Amino acid sequence: MGLAIALHVLSAVIWVGGMFFAYMAMRPAVIEVIETKQRGALWYQTLTRFFRWVWLAIALLLITGYWMIFKGFGGMASAGWHIHAMQMGGLIMMLIFFHLYFVPFRRLKRAVAAHDPQDGGHQVGKIRRLVGINLILGLVVVAIGSAGRYL
Repeated sequence: MGLAIALHVLSAVIWVGGMFFAYMAMRPAVIEVIETKQRGALWYQTLTRFFRWVWLAIALLLITGYWMIFKGFGGMASAGWHIHAMQMGGLIMMLIFFHLYFVPFRRLKRAVAAHDPQDGGHQVGKIRRLVGINLILGLVVVAIGSAGRYL
């Protein structure tokens, strides 16, 4: 159970922490320092690397989360409200990520390959909004998952 909890928490930290860094630190720096026509390529390269970690985090969150529910808590009926809320929030985050990855991120890839900074910027804006939503959800999910049993 200890290994499952550690991997679960580390996966959440990598995903939510990465979104926080990208949204709150990298994005403002990119706007100040990088020329508009180069931003799409920078974001594409950065997100390509980050999304590899997100895919791994999602897999580990699902595996460890359900393992803990069924082996540690005795099934869904025995899990507290915070576990169900964390699960629902996490699944919503995953659906948002899947859309982000398979629609605007793929379009960003095509825009960068076509040297189209206008469309690249448009796709980065869509990604930014989805990451912002997921960041808020992620922070709420982390708070519920860590403090929910005490509320």
